[in-house]
Amino acid sequence: MSLALRVMSIVAAVFVFGQLAVAQEFVTVVARMETSGSNVVTGGTVVPFKEVALSAKVPGRIVFVAGEEGASFKAGEPLTIINDDDIQARRRAAYANLLATQAALRNAQVQYQRELYSPSINNGSSRSSGFGMPSMFDQMFTRPLSSGMGLSNPGLQRYSDLQERYNGINQAQSQMLAAQARMDELDANLRDTRQLAPFDGVIIQKLVETGTTVQPGAPLLKFAYVDYLRIQAEVPVRLVSSLEVGAFLPARVDAGGGAIVKVRVAQIFPVADQARHTVTVKFDLPRGVPGGPGMYAEVHIPDPDAEKSGTIVIPRDAVVVSGSLPGVRILVDGKPSLRLVRLGEEKADGRVSIISGLKEGDLVIVGSADKSAAQSAESVAGGSVSE
Repeated sequence: MSLALRVMSIVAAVFVFGQLAVAQEFVTVVARMETSGSNVVTGGTVVPFKEVALSAKVPGRIVFVAGEEGASFKAGEPLTIINDDDIQARRRAAYANLLATQAALRNAQVQYQRELYSPSINNGSSRSSGFGMPSMFDQMFTRPLSSGMGLSNPGLQRYSDLQERYNGINQAQSQMLAAQARMDELDANLRDTRQLAPFDGVIIQKLVETGTTVQPGAPLLKFAYVDYLRIQAEVPVRLVSSLEVGAFLPARVDAGGGAIVKVRVAQIFPVADQARHTVTVKFDLPRGVPGGPGMYAEVHIPDPDAEKSGTIVIPRDAVVVSGSLPGVRILVDGKPSLRLVRLGEEKADGRVSIISGLKEGDLVIVGSADKSAAQSAESVAGGSVSE
């Protein structure tokens, strides 16, 4: 045998043994197609029963933050307070202006009453009359003569004087209302410096500290009611028709050992996501379920089409959760590769159906290559185990 052939044989042997060595590092089972149940597992997230994000309504410096994440508060208790020295100063100036407008209004009302009962037309002529007689002579002869000749109209003049005083009342009243509106505005600003708990709950996220300077709209903290929890899941559109508000479904929360609990359909959003073609659905969790907001959860949703065709079944231990998405590791050309999958119904023997992400015949990794692991995997999978 020539030297070149010997070298090629050695390289091929090294490659084959290397691939076998890689393959022998894992225990795998063959993905098989079986008739599955009628449930599809949809991943979701545990969310509070209700949650609000509190933000600043006035600019200023934070002088008080009630507590850290997890602290509980009753409805109406202050959560954050912004320094209000500037608003208090402007309120005092507005109050002084309000007092001045009230005084102006009272004076305008007095002047109107004076004009009504003691017309200025009777005592406003202090000049000497044409006859050189007192003012009474002027009222008795001069004005009647002037009115008779069409040179004046005493009734119209009196009406004009009354209307002028009445307009003075209206102007003073308008100024007082404007001053009062300014006071109401500043009182509202003072109330906005204090963010109060809208309901009984806990702080789930604190975004500011004492001394932080904020502008209107800046987020302060997130507050939630967590005595009751919900699962929020994105359900494929084809499955939404099988759901109705009030129905109970099995679910599993990624806490407390992952026990199956019953959840109630609480809300089905009326609009589907245009990009993912899913509908947001919220499920009420029983009170006292271990876990908290943000945890991963799975809901078993009825799928009438699942029994019409078979589904891939693998051991439940082969499923890994990457972030909030379940996945399965498979061997491709002797190397491990992660596949994201959609889970179906769990079986009593420790297996789970795969709705999508795998095909029949894939080598699914279930553990390391030791004999006992291989035997246990074979008994769970109900098929052959590749080493």
